[in-house]
Amino acid sequence: MSSGRSGGFVPPPYPYDLLDEARALATTLPGGAVDLSVGTPCDPVPDVVADALAAATDAARSYPSSVGSADLLDAVCGWFDRRLDVDIEPAQVGACIGSKEFVSGLPQVLRLRDPSRDTVLFPAISYPSYAMGAEMAGCRSVPVPLDADWHLDLSAIDEADAGRALCLWVNTPGNPAGTLDDLGAAATWGRERGVPVLSDECYVEFTWDGPPRSVLQHGSEGVIAVHSLSKRSNLAGLRVGYYAGDAELVHYLREVRKHQGFMIPGPAQAAGVAALADQSHVEAQAIRYHRRLGLLAGIMGDLGIEASLPAGGFYLWMAAPDGDAWGLIHRLAGTLGIVVSPGEFYGPDGGGHVRIAAVATDDRLDLVAERAGRT
Repeated sequence: MSSGRSGGFVPPPYPYDLLDEARALATTLPGGAVDLSVGTPCDPVPDVVADALAAATDAARSYPSSVGSADLLDAVCGWFDRRLDVDIEPAQVGACIGSKEFVSGLPQVLRLRDPSRDTVLFPAISYPSYAMGAEMAGCRSVPVPLDADWHLDLSAIDEADAGRALCLWVNTPGNPAGTLDDLGAAATWGRERGVPVLSDECYVEFTWDGPPRSVLQHGSEGVIAVHSLSKRSNLAGLRVGYYAGDAELVHYLREVRKHQGFMIPGPAQAAGVAALADQSHVEAQAIRYHRRLGLLAGIMGDLGIEASLPAGGFYLWMAAPDGDAWGLIHRLAGTLGIVVSPGEFYGPDGGGHVRIAAVATDDRLDLVAERAGRT
């Protein structure tokens, strides 16, 4: 854990701030930098969502419901039923201010629930907030190894760590590698050991290999699925997320979060209802992301760098030549004007790799293709 002179927590540098040098290099090219380092949506907010947001003036007047409005909870249940064939009740759902605050804050709440446990298990190569959430809660963060194909290896978890575990995080489709894990196996592992399994499913709408997956397709006992409209509906700025699953655990989280004062603004909740009711804009967005992934993979191939399409999500995860991730980052910034992330941002085991997010608009990616000699 990071500590200061008094022994207290000192936050480490924010990873993406370390890309300033590469960003400055990319900016020198005509047309400027094309930033593909952070998975931030770049396409327009769907009209149906913008209309709902503009009309929700009454929802701005009063304090919003912390657990989520009745309309939002019903919309979440309806979406789970239509999209994932999962039957849940509104009492099994809670709202969160985007998924990141939930991910980073959950270990603290779980430790209040069970002070006898102090360990957070999470994929060894993954979204940094799983480990940071554990650290900020004063917990042990224990990475779970991945196999050679970047899948979570549950058999590698030490039973001593499992006995101390507050939770196991899983992420499918995975960030950064885009893999699809066996969520049923994860749910079974957790139930056999009394460890809640928390499934981060924010990229579920962009599952390319087979149908979308949720841990709730394997029952709700002992599991929580975490979702966000940030990627699905280009709504990262509205911070609309939700979690669903085990009735007792969801009830506990809803009650604690009331005291913490976590509330999605009322108009944003109304926009979320509209977003969840409309699938057409999601289908259009999925087509965009898949096309962009193919273009970027082709450009990397032209440079002699193998970049396979992911099974899900909108990232390319690839090995850097000679394992020199930072060398590749600066090469791509200087020649193509793109800014990408080193694999080490997602855990030490990610060293020697880079992640490219397909999050630039088509005209900006056309510029990258032009720089690469594609016409």
